[in-house]
Amino acid sequence: MAGRVLVTGGEGFIGSHVVDLLIEAGREVRVVDCLHPAAHKTRPAYLNPAAEYVTADVENRSTFDTVLDGVEAVCHQAAMVGLGKDFGDAQDYVAANCLGTARLLSALAAREFSGPLVLAGSMVVYGEGGYECVRHGAVRPDARSREDLLAGNFEPRCPTCGDSLKPHSITEDAPLDPRSVYAASKVHQEHLCGLFARECEGVRYSALRYHNVYGPRMPRDTPYAGVASIFRSSLAAGEAPAVFEDGGQIRDFVHVRDVARANLLALDAGAGQAGVYNVASGRPRTIMDMAELLAGAAGPEAPSPRVTGEFRLGDVRHVFADAGRARDRLGFAATIDLETGMEEFATAELR
Repeated sequence: MAGRVLVTGGEGFIGSHVVDLLIEAGREVRVVDCLHPAAHKTRPAYLNPAAEYVTADVENRSTFDTVLDGVEAVCHQAAMVGLGKDFGDAQDYVAANCLGTARLLSALAAREFSGPLVLAGSMVVYGEGGYECVRHGAVRPDARSREDLLAGNFEPRCPTCGDSLKPHSITEDAPLDPRSVYAASKVHQEHLCGLFARECEGVRYSALRYHNVYGPRMPRDTPYAGVASIFRSSLAAGEAPAVFEDGGQIRDFVHVRDVARANLLALDAGAGQAGVYNVASGRPRTIMDMAELLAGAAGPEAPSPRVTGEFRLGDVRHVFADAGRARDRLGFAATIDLETGMEEFATAELR
C-alpha cells in the first residue's frame, strides 16, 4: 500500500496503535481526531510525532475540505463507543458514528476515492452470540427481559421450548441483531460503508468486528470505558472489581496491538480479501476469568473481584468469535494471550 493513510480517531485507544504500526511500516499518516471530552481530558502524551495531526470533528462537513488531500487509504476508527449512560446518549451516538461516517464517505465520493477503506466495526452488531438447543438446533434467543435479570436468570433460553442453550462461537455470516443504541449505530456504519464501496469503483472495503479489546491507552473513569479498564480503575483505587451478573458471561478478549496489526493486514489486502472479519483471539474466556487474572497481576494486596448480580439491560450474555475467516483470508492470528496481556495491563498507562 502506497500513499498517505488517513486515520480517523487516530489519537484514541485503538487508533493510536494503528498509527504507530503504520509509521513503523514506513507509511505517511494523517490523523483527524476531535479529542472528544468523553475520551480525552488533554492531548495524549503517547502520540507518534512522525504522524500529522488535524484537530477536527468528522461530524462537520468542513473537516474534509483539505484533510483528504493526497489520501490513498482510509482507516476509520473515529466513533463514540460503549453502552453509555442511558437513552439520552442516543443522539450523540448517531451524530458521531452515523453522521460522521456519512460525512467521510460523501467527501471520499466527491474526490472519487478508489483505495482501501477499513472500518472499525464491533461484535456488538451480533447482539447475543451463537446458541444451540438440543431439540431445535441453532437458535437466536430473544433479548433478556428486565424481570429475568432482576430474578438472577441470566442465561438465555430457547425461544421455542424454553430449554437451556449451549453457547458457541459466532461467524461473520450470522444475522445482525443490535441490542443497544451503540450497536445500532455500528450496524449503520457497516451498511453505509458497504453501499459506498458498491457504488464507488475500485474501493476495497473491510469491516473489522472487534471483540473485547484491551491494553495500554484505554480510557479510564468514564461510562464509555471497556470492562477491563473499569476493573483496572477499581484496582488502582484499592477497590474490588465489581463483576456484573454472575461473572459467567463469555467474551473474547483481544489485545490492542493484535487489533492494530489486523488493521494493517486489511489495508494491504487485495480485492479478493475485502470483506467482514471478526478480530478476536479465538480463545473465549469468562468475565470472571479476566477479572481474576487482572487482580492477580495487580499484586498480592489487590482485592479479589466481587460478584454483584447487577446488570445492564443492553448487555448480552455470551458472544465470542469464530476467528477462522481473518486467519484464512488476511493471515491474521492473535499473538498475545490473556494471561500475558493482563500482566502488562495491570501496570499499563491508561488515558
